[in-house]
Amino acid sequence: MHVEIEITDLKVGMYLLKIIKPKGKFQLLKSALIKNEKTITLLKSKGVEVLLIDPDKAQIITIEEVPLPPIEVTEEKKNEEYPYLQQIAKAKSVFNESKNIQKKLFSDAKNGSPLDLNSVNMITDESIDIIFENPDALACILNLRNKDEYLLEHSIAVSILMTMFSFFLGIEKSIVRKLTVGAFLHDVGKIKIPDAILNKPGKLTDVEFDEMKTHASHSIEIIKNTSGIDPISLEVATLHHEQLSGNGYPNGVTEISLYGRIIAICDIFDALTSTRCYKEGMSQVKAFGILRSIAKTNHLDVDLVDKFIRCMGIYPVGAIVQLDSNCLAIVEAQNVKDPINPRVTSFYSLGTKGFAVEEQIDLAKNEERQIIKCVRPDDYNLNMNQIIEYLSHQG
Repeated sequence: MHVEIEITDLKVGMYLLKIIKPKGKFQLLKSALIKNEKTITLLKSKGVEVLLIDPDKAQIITIEEVPLPPIEVTEEKKNEEYPYLQQIAKAKSVFNESKNIQKKLFSDAKNGSPLDLNSVNMITDESIDIIFENPDALACILNLRNKDEYLLEHSIAVSILMTMFSFFLGIEKSIVRKLTVGAFLHDVGKIKIPDAILNKPGKLTDVEFDEMKTHASHSIEIIKNTSGIDPISLEVATLHHEQLSGNGYPNGVTEISLYGRIIAICDIFDALTSTRCYKEGMSQVKAFGILRSIAKTNHLDVDLVDKFIRCMGIYPVGAIVQLDSNCLAIVEAQNVKDPINPRVTSFYSLGTKGFAVEEQIDLAKNEERQIIKCVRPDDYNLNMNQIIEYLSHQG
């Protein structure tokens, strides 16, 4: 017989079946035995009031408890216990500051004023340091995008991808800094393109596309005139739309350096996966397939595309996946030795269509759980900011 109890009556050893009140706010992903006071404290902190238990499955658990005085959990303590959330908070701060700097760059470029390279060096150094410390740190932030700010966020995202991929390839850190600056600036010339063409939802006409392509030349000219710019940074921006086949622009070259080949991949990948005001982005996994198809036409370097996919992981950090337990989870970290089974945190029940008490799962060690497919939050009327906000509150 199942029994409803108040949260104040919940004890260690009871077998919890369901959260009754508040209804629909939190759901359990599975029934569970209450093994410690920490779980009870967590449920109370969520505002849980009434629960359903199974007395027949209760167990006696012997634990030695020492009463703890009330304490205030400081931000520092929280960060120690939840390093993943700490990384997200720090990365999000860097990403937002990058947007502010990017806005100033576009404004200066539009007005014909010189670009402030010091601010670019400062913010790209911060992102590089985060990534060199932990390559997964900024990956999740790539999904926290505003569909109305594609112009600003695209260059930032490409610079992050450029850093991650360069790190994966073992490129020297001093060179990575120059590559990242070039990626950060590579699309600054788009400010010279009319908004009607830049934000057109449908396919561009031949005339409009020719106009759009001039952004690459505008970028080159603006970056050339930037005091203190390194030749490698200029090289990256110059080559981002060139193709190995010679069909790229603005110069139609066929001899493309390693750095030019890298940014071409990063640029296309972000364009494919980004949601804009007039189109939905595709999942990372689908974008990988597109990259490989493009590479077969001698547009991209085939070997580098495969390395990029290995760098990002079959299920990239920050990707949303559906598990066979009928819930959604966010990919938190890669398992290098088992790339098809990353570490994830579940957060949403597809059965009840609501956020559920989170569960951290290492799929490489948990054979009972498997990924069914990679999905987009939009498919379930969710967005990444909403998901990260929920996980932060959980932490």
